[in-house]
Amino acid sequence: MTVADGDLANPAGAAAPPRSKRLLLVALCLLATALFVALGIWQVERRAWKLDLIARVEARLAAPPVPAPGRADWPRITRDADEYRRVTATGRFLPDRAVRTTALTEKGAGSWLLVPLVTPAGDTILVNRGFVPPDWRAVPPDRGAPAGDGEGTVTVAGLLRLPEPGGGFLRSNDPAHDRWYSRDVAAIAAAKGLGDVAPYFIDADASGNRPGEPVGGLTVVTFRNHHLIYALTWFGLALMAGYAVFRLLRER
Repeated sequence: MTVADGDLANPAGAAAPPRSKRLLLVALCLLATALFVALGIWQVERRAWKLDLIARVEARLAAPPVPAPGRADWPRITRDADEYRRVTATGRFLPDRAVRTTALTEKGAGSWLLVPLVTPAGDTILVNRGFVPPDWRAVPPDRGAPAGDGEGTVTVAGLLRLPEPGGGFLRSNDPAHDRWYSRDVAAIAAAKGLGDVAPYFIDADASGNRPGEPVGGLTVVTFRNHHLIYALTWFGLALMAGYAVFRLLRER
């Protein structure tokens, strides 16, 4: 019995894939390796951006409050540069234009009470005065303003927040029936006839809390940061694809 040269090269008897097929597999694995490496690098860059964002937000939370941006500054407001900045605003509430949006907090299910505030300059800013339970009833007007001067002028302190357009999970805002599942500033302003309003709202802090009134200071500031895990996953897949290339190139 004679032994063919091909059998000597492949003693286990397993047939190697044809050259054209092997080259195609090598090309696909190289492409996958490059793609996985690129995705891993992208997640590393995203992690750096997220860590920088967290550091900047923490610095804003620790900084003293500043006046809320006026009309001239509205076009320049961005999420990365301004959200969670501590601000104050002075003006008069419009309690007849208030809305309630669905809320789930450490105090349970209920609503956020959003009330328009008109500043002395004529700017209108939506203020989230805080959490109210489902059976909450509005307090009399003379008790409805924190830190008031007795003539309807109030000063509100809190965090600058960007709008939440559209609605909540699987539920869209229904302005026609006054049902709100997110703090959509533009939609609320249109539904309540407020005209041109600030492109943000203020989450009131706990400084104005009084018994029987909305509970402020419940803002939860958290950021998901799983980018390192994602990066390691993509780099691991890149190593697997690269090893596949190595094995294919070793075959004869």
